[in-house]
This record gives sequence, structure tokens and C-alpha cells, in this order.
Amino acid sequence: MNPFPCGVTEGDSVALMRTLPSSSIHLILSDIPYGIGADDWDVLHDNTNSALLGSSPAQEKAGAIFKKRGKPLNGWSEADREIPKQYYEWCLTWAPEWMRVLKPGGSAIVFAGRRLSHRCIAAMEDCGFTHKDMLAWVRERAAHRAQRLSVVFERRGDLRNRERWEGWKVGNLRPTFEPILWFVKPYPIGTTIADNVLEHGVGAFNEQALLKYQRDPNNVIVCALDRGEGGLHPTQKPVRLMRALIELTTVEGQLVVDPFCGSGSTLVAAQAGNRRYIGFEQDAEYCRIARERLVEYPLFTRATA
Repeated sequence: MNPFPCGVTEGDSVALMRTLPSSSIHLILSDIPYGIGADDWDVLHDNTNSALLGSSPAQEKAGAIFKKRGKPLNGWSEADREIPKQYYEWCLTWAPEWMRVLKPGGSAIVFAGRRLSHRCIAAMEDCGFTHKDMLAWVRERAAHRAQRLSVVFERRGDLRNRERWEGWKVGNLRPTFEPILWFVKPYPIGTTIADNVLEHGVGAFNEQALLKYQRDPNNVIVCALDRGEGGLHPTQKPVRLMRALIELTTVEGQLVVDPFCGSGSTLVAAQAGNRRYIGFEQDAEYCRIARERLVEYPLFTRATA
């Protein structure tokens, strides 16, 4: 019996996951911190710099995602080279508990940043998960802040190099997709997926359910926020997208957990799809927002499986 009713619990994700019974969760679906310094909660390394999370007029114009200054890929110090390793180590603080609480054959679906997703994959595999697939979520819009190299030289008064490097930029291409990492907890050796589905209710995927949300059963999903849906969290995901992933891997009445639930999109999607749900979030304001969103949908209750 799980100690939490359907809803949001404020607190530390790692500590709260330890209170869940082993092999009791059908799906973990979470938009975890990416470790790229999007905000204070996304700084997962221990080295500091006075400019980190500062702001500039250019970034304020770029939109909510880039109002805080992160670090360039090359970093500002030798300690910055440790950031990917520390992100891996951070993933290791929660991945073992995810492994423990999932039912055999259950899925853990994780939104991860392109830059450090490989570290998340390594941590999950090192904790026993099988990396089933990497999906791509294609967004309708994406903020782009690559600076023109010619402008840099123009500010320096270097007109010769301004002309020479016209058309070149500093930064990355427009980030139109985000990786969705799909892991599964291995089912017992000597059994089949079909046997596992009968015993634990998970392990296969529902192609017909996915086709309600897109034309083909591809691992590339194109989905945008609905009108008026955004603005609740800097990294908010569409409810429609979360519903597609939930219905791909679970049936009605099964239990979905989001350990980093933010503004509650996973929980709203689970409730709308007649799944039970538990969310953990350390920020009190985001907990309030998530609870308010859940009130907008009819509550779904069902005995614990």
C-alpha cells in the first residue's frame, strides 16, 4: 500500500521516494533537472562563479528560459570540467530508488537535456536499468540566443574581421528537439514480456494509444503547448505529450509517479487518463500551482493495485 494519496507532496524527491514500497509503481515519468543552470534548482554542481545565474539585457529579451546566465560549454574554470561527472553523481542519488520502486518491466521515462543526457543514461544503466530507446520531442517553438560573431568584432572596432566572419555565430543551432530517455526495469530472467504483462501489468507498449496523438508509431513526437497552457514553469511540457507517454506504457488505474513534478503536467495528464498519480516537488509555489491545476479535472480514485 503506497503511503501517499493521489496528489502532490512537498519535499525532497530522494527522501520521499525512499518511503514508497518496492515494486509498486507502474511508470515513472519525469522532466528532471537538466543540470544546465536554467535556474537555481538546475545548478547541480558545487563550483561557483559570481556571474552564474546573473542576467543581461540580451538574455531578458530571450524569454523565460534564458533570463538567468548559465556557463559556456568551455566553462569559466578548470572546475567546470567536473560538471558532467557531478551530474552523473547526482543522478546516482535517485536512480537506485527508482529501480527499487518500479514493478518488473515498468518504464522510467525521463526528459533530459541534450548536453548531459548521456550521463543520465550511464547512471541509470549502472543502477540496473535497460535503456530501451531515445525518443525525440520536437517543439513548435524554441528560443534561440546564438550571438553573431560579426557583432562581437564590430564592438571591438575590428571591421576587417567583422566582414570576414559575417554569417557566423557563437552558440548552438536552434534547439528544436529534446531527448526523452526510455528505460525499463528488467523482468525476471527465464520469463517473457508476455508473461510479465500478465503478472505485473507492464512491459509492452500500446501502439494504438500512441496513434491517438500522432499519425505513425514513430519515436519522434511533434507536440506543442495548447493555447494558454504555458507560463507556469520555465521548462513546462505539454499535457498532451505527457498523456501520450502515459497511455503508451500503462493502462487505466495503474500508478504513475513524477518525482520532480514542477507545475504538475505529468499529474494532470495521468488524472485526465484515469491513472493514479503521485508527485513530489520541493518548491512550495510549484506545489500550489500543481494542486490548482489538478482541481480543474475530475478526481479519479481507485483501489491500490
